Amino acid sequence: MSDETTDPTGDAGGYVPLTFPTVEDPETYRAGFACIVGRPNAGKSTLVNALVGTKVAITSGRPQTTRHTIRGIVNRPDAQLVLVDTPGLHRPRTLLGTRLNDLVVGTLAEVEVVGFCLPADQKIGPGDDFIARMLEGVSTPVVAIATKAQTVEPSRLIEHLIDIEELGRAHAADGFAAIVPVSSLEAYQVDVVAEVLCSFLPVSPPLYPEGELTDEPEQVMVAELVREAALEGVRDELPHSLAVVVEEISPRPGRPEGKELLDVQVIIYVERDSQKAIVIGRGGSRLREVGTRARAGIEALLGTRVYLDLHVKVAKDWQRDPKQLQRLGF
Repeated sequence: MSDETTDPTGDAGGYVPLTFPTVEDPETYRAGFACIVGRPNAGKSTLVNALVGTKVAITSGRPQTTRHTIRGIVNRPDAQLVLVDTPGLHRPRTLLGTRLNDLVVGTLAEVEVVGFCLPADQKIGPGDDFIARMLEGVSTPVVAIATKAQTVEPSRLIEHLIDIEELGRAHAADGFAAIVPVSSLEAYQVDVVAEVLCSFLPVSPPLYPEGELTDEPEQVMVAELVREAALEGVRDELPHSLAVVVEEISPRPGRPEGKELLDVQVIIYVERDSQKAIVIGRGGSRLREVGTRARAGIEALLGTRVYLDLHVKVAKDWQRDPKQLQRLGF
């Protein structure tokens, strides 16, 4: 079965067909949403990227890299799995942290299955218990995913899987719906995770057109690529203070065909003047590095050359200011 619909475009009022994946057996084909949760730096975004097969979520060794829900779309012959990567659940210390937690909790009510990431290279801790308690009141099935499984010795992985099972039984009579070890960077059991998550989806036609890998707006993806580049090599306290806003993406006028250029204007916000100096670097050296690193990803995303215009501004204590949070998109 092939589904088509039409979508209005700005091209002389014309329409373009949206082709949905071919479904061989509509009675068994499944489609739906899976929310990926876990404490900060649990490998959620890396797993989402591995499942989708391309980069749709930024990754960093810094905790709380993800700031909003990001949807990645996995198309299989038997199913369409829409992954919702979420910010790391944590005990909030700022208004931003509270809003990020609220964002995750709101997402849990809108999905068919939850994937709970628990990294094998770290012991089960209070943060994991905090999340497990939050999931107690959710009727959605929870699949425990032991991320970073191939970064530890087999004996340590077995111990970790036992700890996960005990955590599940401590918070639900039947424990977790399933427990799956995975190593995203090594592509170990990524297909098994997809298979298990898909098994909890309802029978449904595809929800997204063929070929789509994410439904994130281009401006959001561009902002995330800049923030990822800015997070590299910065001090521990700085990542939480970084916010990125794309002011404009526009074609450079007068460019000849085949040599198109997009002007991308971006502002990086920090909370203090000292942080601004760190992001810019001596003589602007660090900001140039950020621009070079981000530009490569943006050009790959947009499929054309870009001129990236970066500016750094101070928005004092924006993480605690409701008005500034709203202005920055939180």
